[in-house]
Amino acid sequence: MIKLVAFLGNYGKEYEKTRHNVSWYFEDSLPFANQLSWQSKFKGEIASLTPQELSQWACDTKICSKKDGSPVLVPEEAPAHIFFLKPMTYMNLSGDSIIEVANFYKIQPSEIMVVHDELELAPGFVSLKWSGGLGGHNGLRSTKAVLGTPDFWRLRFGIGRPDNDKISVADYVLSRFTAEQQELMQNVFSQTNLLLVKILLSKNPSDLIQTWGKKKLI
Repeated sequence: MIKLVAFLGNYGKEYEKTRHNVSWYFEDSLPFANQLSWQSKFKGEIASLTPQELSQWACDTKICSKKDGSPVLVPEEAPAHIFFLKPMTYMNLSGDSIIEVANFYKIQPSEIMVVHDELELAPGFVSLKWSGGLGGHNGLRSTKAVLGTPDFWRLRFGIGRPDNDKISVADYVLSRFTAEQQELMQNVFSQTNLLLVKILLSKNPSDLIQTWGKKKLI
């Protein structure tokens, strides 16, 4: 099961709500985000919650999947805590923060999920992926380098590529979403909240790939 969720991004006001920071934007949108208690450790900001808390918070905020509103069942195999991490090393050195948490809590690469932006998916698409290539993403490259393997989970939010040849990819990913795109992403996030809960309370996240391997939400 997943024990560590790393939301990749760049810290600083100038990077807020930029495409490259879409995972931080997603984390901020979680209905229970204000219940997380963040601490500055491991070259990042880290928070933890128990699977039982996650299950209850999901239902309290109306994102649980059970029609009767009861909490999602927590598997016996669930870890004692699930850690949320926002590396404060800037995107290109994200792995430096991830490896410190993984080493301290003895978390294996297969128990880590990285949330990040994806150029090769159009806005409105979400993708749950296991292992694979890096797609030129420097945050993923850093993560693979420190873990020594690409075998970790990825939750990808499509941001598309620039439709103007005069705009470089670097400038594009560091630019902000338009007001219209922000509204679109909020819709995407609201539909992805339940997916995150399902992933973190699943004994085998690969069961979700058939539906969520590449899903268009908008």
